[in-house]
Amino acid sequence: MSMTRRQFAARTAVAAGIVHTSTDAPAQPAGGNAPTGRTATVDPGHDMSSMPAHWMGAEQIAFLIYPQFTALDMVGPHHMLAGLMGATVHLVARTRDPVRSDTGLVFVPSATFEECPQDLDIICVPGGTRGTLAAMKDEATMGFLKDRGGRARYVTSVCTGSLILGAAGLLTGYAATSHWATKALLPIFGAIPADGRVVEDRNRVTGGGVTAGVDFGLTLVGRLRDRQYAEAVQLIAEYDPKPPFAAGSPGRAPAEVKALIDGMFTDFIEQARDVGQAAFSRFGP
Repeated sequence: MSMTRRQFAARTAVAAGIVHTSTDAPAQPAGGNAPTGRTATVDPGHDMSSMPAHWMGAEQIAFLIYPQFTALDMVGPHHMLAGLMGATVHLVARTRDPVRSDTGLVFVPSATFEECPQDLDIICVPGGTRGTLAAMKDEATMGFLKDRGGRARYVTSVCTGSLILGAAGLLTGYAATSHWATKALLPIFGAIPADGRVVEDRNRVTGGGVTAGVDFGLTLVGRLRDRQYAEAVQLIAEYDPKPPFAAGSPGRAPAEVKALIDGMFTDFIEQARDVGQAAFSRFGP
């Protein structure tokens, strides 16, 4: 019988547990409604006796998706967090209508704002450009985020999703990051810009631009389980980046490339500043 990737991941994680000696306490889920999304499960025919108890959880995880969001901001961490055994991952949108990303990929939400569990262990907001600006203006989206984010165990984002968190008043007084081109906008929301592909400040965890979402997802896996579990998830994904070019950060990219991208972001940054300030005045604390 063929195994799904999820079953393979679960069995590999269990195999790693045979030599695991950690005594960390199990992660405690925040609770919530009956799950409606995809749940990470373990093959019931596999011997689970050697698996550390805290490797099985019951987390409720929600990714907020909206028209024109950046797909990889969500897909990268989703891949990592969906590997948490026992967790349920929801793709939440205003309606159950398909949501088109900024590159044309189409996603089918698993829950509406009303159907999403009230109490979440993780709420994550991916970024975008035009879609992000529209999301900050949308009363239903911001109301949902303020409500669930006000109670969630971890309030998180990837890339410019931190601007949406900030506009909802959920980053005020917290260190955070964003895409390098928009990180300087965070003080608009009372947030403190910080360096790093992943920035952790208490229960706020923010990832940098786009691909940093993979690091962000692994960071949360390590928090919710332990290092060895996260390493097993990393190995299964064969996440061992060796990019063909050294231009992945503004400090390493050639000056002419940096200037080119700076020019492309000028209008968006101006719009994001105006929209963000207005949204923070309307929806913030």
